[in-house]
Amino acid sequence: MRIVAKFGGTSVADGDRINRAADSIAAAVEAGHEVAVVVSAMGGTTDVLLDEMKFDATEADRAEIVSMGERTSVRMLKGALEARGIDAEFLEPGRDNWPIITDEYGEVDVDVTRARAEDCAESMANGVVPVITGFLAEDHDGTITTLGRGGSDTTAVMLGNYMAADEVVIVTDVEGVMTGDPNVVEGARNVGEITVDELRNLSFRGAEVVAPSALTYKTGDLEVRVVHHQHGDLLTGGTNIEGEFENLIDLQERELACITVAGRSIRNQPGVLSRLSATLSEAGINVETNSSGLDSITFYVDCEDAKEAETVLHERVVEDEILSSVTLEEGIAVVRVAGGELQDKSGAVNNVLGPLAEEHIYIHDVVTSATSISVFVDWEERERALELLRDVF
Repeated sequence: MRIVAKFGGTSVADGDRINRAADSIAAAVEAGHEVAVVVSAMGGTTDVLLDEMKFDATEADRAEIVSMGERTSVRMLKGALEARGIDAEFLEPGRDNWPIITDEYGEVDVDVTRARAEDCAESMANGVVPVITGFLAEDHDGTITTLGRGGSDTTAVMLGNYMAADEVVIVTDVEGVMTGDPNVVEGARNVGEITVDELRNLSFRGAEVVAPSALTYKTGDLEVRVVHHQHGDLLTGGTNIEGEFENLIDLQERELACITVAGRSIRNQPGVLSRLSATLSEAGINVETNSSGLDSITFYVDCEDAKEAETVLHERVVEDEILSSVTLEEGIAVVRVAGGELQDKSGAVNNVLGPLAEEHIYIHDVVTSATSISVFVDWEERERALELLRDVF
């Protein structure tokens, strides 16, 4: 099996942890597996380097300076592996066999990087363990660049993809994906499996497990697993991340209605959304989605449920002194744009809404998540809106 193992900063924070990392790599190699290693800067090193730049450094100088954290880590881990009889080499920008190349826009040059990653995989097949600096890249002129926040995760999953690896193992300071933040909630436990879409949504909303940018490189055939550095085993445990992102533009086939409940400063009134949602649930009415403003909450439901939904919500409005009125609008369609790279691109929402605005298609509402944008338009305009967005994406 071909494995790419990524060790985060806390996993190589000191000599003892570097030794533990080396032991786990050596065990995998001795079990007959091909292993490549991606290493972050030793815990806290990058922050120290950034804090000590008491001057206006150019982007090129900043990249060179912060790269010293990763450059030190790969040398330390390579040395630890050699001490265990493992044939290892460290790879960093500037070396002939460095794999990750960016273009003039700072984006990864896929063709060149893939070819270099395949060369790296050949050395793995010959028993060599490449120890690669995470986070860093190099442009065609040899200038050091970086892959941005979470760049070491991105390095690992990208190379796992381009090397045709069987699995990427993210070694970090959490017990895989947890049901909640163990520092905040009691009884948090490990989640054995989670989909890439679920994790990406959590990552964009603050969960620091795997960088969202890394997940865009995951394919259905590439296994990705998150384990704690204390586990000491690259081959078992942790949380499996399943599936892959699919770029999709689709039109909901059923006609929707929107029901808006108004009330003064609803957003500042705890429990209003819960009470209204419970009212619809008790009536057996499914909510497609909802949106809210300062003084209103809107529910989108199937048109066939619209009259009943309006009736039961009106009953709740009459009973609740916070609420003032309910209104119903039918004939609405929803077009969804979803994709793994959607939120990595600046202006993603504008790219969706712009073509519709240019064609004077009225937009009733826009609801976004970490991986999708839902646009609500008139039912009669649904096919035209779908065609326009397919042309763009």
